[in-house]
Amino acid sequence: MDLYLIGYLMCVWLSSSRVLGGYPIWWSLALGQQYSSLGSQPILCGSIPGLVPKQLRFCRNYIEIMPSVAEGVKLGIQECQHQFRGRRWNCTTIKDNLAIFGPVLDKATRESAFVHAIASAGVAFAVTRSCAEGTSTMCGCDSHHKGPPGEGWKWGGCSEDAEFGVLVSREFADARENRPDARSAMNRHNNEAGRTTILDHMHLRCKCHGLSGSCEVKTCWWAQPDFRMLGDYLKDKYDSASEMVVEKHRESRGWVETLRVKYNFFKHPTERDLVYYEGSPNFCEPNPETGSFGTRDRACNVSSHGIEGCDLLCCGRGHNTRTEKRKEKCHCIFHWCCYVSCQECVRVYDVHTCK
Repeated sequence: MDLYLIGYLMCVWLSSSRVLGGYPIWWSLALGQQYSSLGSQPILCGSIPGLVPKQLRFCRNYIEIMPSVAEGVKLGIQECQHQFRGRRWNCTTIKDNLAIFGPVLDKATRESAFVHAIASAGVAFAVTRSCAEGTSTMCGCDSHHKGPPGEGWKWGGCSEDAEFGVLVSREFADARENRPDARSAMNRHNNEAGRTTILDHMHLRCKCHGLSGSCEVKTCWWAQPDFRMLGDYLKDKYDSASEMVVEKHRESRGWVETLRVKYNFFKHPTERDLVYYEGSPNFCEPNPETGSFGTRDRACNVSSHGIEGCDLLCCGRGHNTRTEKRKEKCHCIFHWCCYVSCQECVRVYDVHTCK
């Protein structure tokens, strides 16, 4: 590791240490040693960093679903990295840092809005799936929203109880967002937008029964959408997020900050839209204050005119091109019965990286 990178990471650590007071550092449960030991060791609630008293009580009362909470945050992080893989900020996490995204989430930006939404959706999704799989004794299948069966099918299987997963996510993830300031209001709104996405996209999943694959009888159950679809949907909401302004007014409990749409001639955000009230940095150059790693040495797409293209991703600095040899399977043949044999071919690719 060169001195430049070491110095930069030190600056990021120092910057992030200043923002931990309002940072959801319990997300760090989804990374590192704590996450890898979830399946073999019980969770010690007191060892999870950053829990407020309400979250600590929740953890101790419902310890058996905490692995699903951690799994949900992990899902959210992975989906964030997929959705932003071709953008200047690519949802990079910082190893061995409680503020796993560094100072990026310190600002009330579009990026913060998306991360809160996808993480909250991930918690709800993972808890719901865990209940349907029977890994928890305190929850199970949904038997409340079935209604009469349709023509040609009947209820069967295990309908996923998304409302329970949403409730867990709301109780746990929102527990720290009770301050009377604009950032808490923004986080609560975006957390709920992420969870609502699951409820909006619940659908019937069916299985056919009958001789020779016929579909004489279908059994159906309520199922969550694929998490990738949720990520795609929330990424669209990120692109169309509503910019807000902060207003202060006095209530019986003191000064309270609320959010109001900045431009009245735009559509006002609904509970399904993402909101933010601070602009994003351009993420072109390394900046420990904003948490930007810059785009130097990032792979870019030379044939694209989009954000992942070399022109935009490299911020006008240009790009380098090198050739790279890769071994791949080729000329594969299926043999009866039943295996596939392949040859190994060497192919040469052009790799383009930002200067």
